[in-house]
Amino acid sequence: MPVISITLLPGYSAQAEERLVGRVALAARSVIAAANAGTTVFVNHAHTYQREGRVFSKGGPECADASALVHEFLGLMQNRDLPAAARLLAPGFVMQFPGQARMQKLEELLAWSRQRYNSIAKDYERFDESWSEGMTVVYCFGTLHGVWLDGSAFSGIRFIDRFEVAEGLIQRQDVWNDLAESAPRPA
Repeated sequence: MPVISITLLPGYSAQAEERLVGRVALAARSVIAAANAGTTVFVNHAHTYQREGRVFSKGGPECADASALVHEFLGLMQNRDLPAAARLLAPGFVMQFPGQARMQKLEELLAWSRQRYNSIAKDYERFDESWSEGMTVVYCFGTLHGVWLDGSAFSGIRFIDRFEVAEGLIQRQDVWNDLAESAPRPA
């Protein structure tokens, strides 16, 4: 069973250390067939160290919790707080929704959605993350509920959103859902 030691300089938050040990444990178990109960990850704290002739005594910056950032963004969008939601977006942000060309402005999304439903909200099943150099990919999925243009309610419609997060900002959003298959048909 893996026993993994991480050494950090002072200055990291308890939340960052918890995220780090949790993710390192997951990474180890993605390579080694070990049980969660048999995987140990712990943090040591160093007060100072030297690398490349320089002495360091404080840790570097923490990365944003990408899933929390995405959840915050989606909540702001649901509440139609576009200025606050826009502050979480990187320059050059792009979003792709089913059956629609790419959009870059949140106002474009609202104009597009006004032709499809009166209101919409998400019930989240879970958020998953994957990591690559310089970027976190966040998948969130669950179901949609709301009100169609004709005033009838809908619920239980599947969705998956994929987000790319880098440097604490959302760079891209891709959306897949079954809204078109569930929309009321003209008589």
